[in-house]
Amino acid sequence: MKFFKTLMSDEQGATAIEYGLIAALIAVAAITAMQGLGNELTTTFSTVSTKMGESNTVD
Repeated sequence: MKFFKTLMSDEQGATAIEYGLIAALIAVAAITAMQGLGNELTTTFSTVSTKMGESNTVD
Protein backbone atom coordinates (compact mmCIF):
# COMPACT_ATOMS: atom_id res chain seq x y z
CA MET A 1 0.00 0.00 0.00
CA LYS A 2 2.92 2.31 0.72
CA PHE A 3 4.14 1.82 -2.87
CA PHE A 4 0.87 3.16 -4.30
CA LYS A 5 0.93 6.21 -2.01
CA THR A 6 4.47 6.97 -3.11
CA LEU A 7 3.51 6.44 -6.74
CA MET A 8 0.52 8.78 -6.48
CA SER A 9 2.55 11.56 -4.86
CA ASP A 10 5.39 11.33 -7.41
CA GLU A 11 5.00 14.18 -9.91
CA GLN A 12 8.24 13.65 -11.80
CA GLY A 13 6.51 11.83 -14.65
CA ALA A 14 3.90 14.59 -15.00
CA THR A 15 6.65 17.18 -15.32
CA ALA A 16 8.37 15.16 -18.04
CA ILE A 17 5.08 14.87 -19.94
CA GLU A 18 4.53 18.63 -19.65
CA TYR A 19 7.99 19.33 -21.04
CA GLY A 20 7.34 16.87 -23.86
CA LEU A 21 4.08 18.62 -24.77
CA ILE A 22 5.79 22.01 -24.74
CA ALA A 23 8.57 20.69 -26.99
CA ALA A 24 5.99 19.23 -29.39
CA LEU A 25 4.12 22.55 -29.53
CA ILE A 26 7.34 24.43 -30.29
CA ALA A 27 8.20 21.89 -33.01
CA VAL A 28 4.80 22.30 -34.68
CA ALA A 29 5.13 26.10 -34.59
CA ALA A 30 8.65 25.91 -36.06
CA ILE A 31 7.56 23.56 -38.86
CA THR A 32 4.64 25.83 -39.75
CA ALA A 33 6.87 28.91 -39.82
CA MET A 34 9.50 27.17 -41.94
CA GLN A 35 6.90 25.98 -44.46
CA GLY A 36 5.66 29.55 -44.86
CA LEU A 37 9.19 30.81 -45.27
CA GLY A 38 9.94 28.07 -47.80
CA ASN A 39 6.94 29.07 -49.89
CA GLU A 40 8.03 32.71 -49.86
CA LEU A 41 11.57 31.75 -50.86
CA THR A 42 10.28 29.62 -53.72
CA THR A 43 8.25 32.55 -55.02
CA THR A 44 11.17 34.96 -54.64
CA PHE A 45 13.67 32.73 -56.43
CA SER A 46 11.18 32.00 -59.21
CA THR A 47 10.66 35.73 -59.74
CA VAL A 48 14.40 36.40 -59.75
CA SER A 49 15.00 33.54 -62.18
CA THR A 50 12.31 34.85 -64.52
CA LYS A 51 13.68 38.40 -64.41
CA MET A 52 17.23 37.20 -65.05
CA GLY A 53 16.04 35.09 -67.97
CA GLU A 54 14.24 38.07 -69.46
CA SER A 55 17.28 40.32 -69.10
CA ASN A 56 19.56 37.80 -70.83
CA THR A 57 17.58 37.73 -74.05
CA VAL A 58 19.25 39.40 -77.01
CA ASP A 59 17.15 42.05 -78.74
